[in-house]
Amino acid sequence: MSAFPTSAALLRALPFAAFVAILALRATLPETSPDSGAWSLNEALYGVQAGLAAVLLALFWRRYAELARPPRALVHLLLSIAVGLLVIVLWVNLTLPWMRFGEPATRFVPLAADGSLRWDLIALRSAGAVLVVPLIEELFWRSLVMRSLDGRNFLEQAPAATSLFALAASSVVFALGHDLWLAGIVAGFAYGWLYMRTGNLWYPVIAHAVSNAALAAYVVHGQHWNFW
Repeated sequence: MSAFPTSAALLRALPFAAFVAILALRATLPETSPDSGAWSLNEALYGVQAGLAAVLLALFWRRYAELARPPRALVHLLLSIAVGLLVIVLWVNLTLPWMRFGEPATRFVPLAADGSLRWDLIALRSAGAVLVVPLIEELFWRSLVMRSLDGRNFLEQAPAATSLFALAASSVVFALGHDLWLAGIVAGFAYGWLYMRTGNLWYPVIAHAVSNAALAAYVVHGQHWNFW
């Protein structure tokens, strides 16, 4: 068995860890009332949260071998879009009290004092959710954690050879980071299965991005801020 590649694991964990650390900081701040234009500390910190993760991704980009192969298979691309949409349809419906852990640690409500939408904040939140979160979470949860759970060097572990145990365990732990735990398990299984099925991390990244984009549209259109 090859030695576990600590430096490679660290490069995949750091963007996610930075994102979560600032999320934890934001969770300690009091909720702010809608205002007429200025960003609150919580909202500004979201920009720092997503921005720092994006900078770390850019710095380490050439070291992410699993993202070196472009997603060119049309059938897999269509499958990724379908999986992403299915996940979000289930996500917004798996909301019974027993399906969730309390309330979200933070809430993002992009409204001005007069109740109008703050499109600057919507753009900030959507960009982080669609462009940054799918990359940091799929690199961490699927490429690193899921492939490591079988006890091998994750860089040498073919996604298709991942065990059902690793898929299930990584999905459960992934869900613990979300207030909607059952929806989180479903999403973890879906993205993990897609990685195993296609062998290319770009497809679960795309599916995850589609899910987050669809959720953003749903949240903004219906003002369902509890999902943000």
